[in-house]
Amino acid sequence: MKTFTLRILDSGGTREYGDIVSFVGEDASGSFGILADHDRMITSLVVGLARFRTQQEAWNYAALPGGILTFDRNELSLCTRRCLVGTDYELISAALREQLIAEESRLSSMKRSLHQMEEELFRRLWEMGKEGGLGNA
Repeated sequence: MKTFTLRILDSGGTREYGDIVSFVGEDASGSFGILADHDRMITSLVVGLARFRTQQEAWNYAALPGGILTFDRNELSLCTRRCLVGTDYELISAALREQLIAEESRLSSMKRSLHQMEEELFRRLWEMGKEGGLGNA
């Protein structure tokens, strides 16, 4: 059976997997699969789990917060912020859930901070306007 190489590039570095016989991912149009000698392609993966199978027929799962996938000349490249890879579906699914919850918490905190900064800026602009500091040149 023909195989291809999978290269995952994330904030932790680059990992390469050989002897891949199939890859299953999901983009905005839905799930898709890739086999060796697939036509050249590029797509944007959605948040979730992808999976790939080696020649030894072991499935590996990749949890990722979206990413860009390219396939050309039997090389599949996946670029993402973070990617967790493992053979235990339940463990990888749980790790993805925890990752998404942590990201949502950080995003919520950042939004609160930006809102506070915005309120302070408007308060200072209003005070400057009251004192005649704005538009009275």
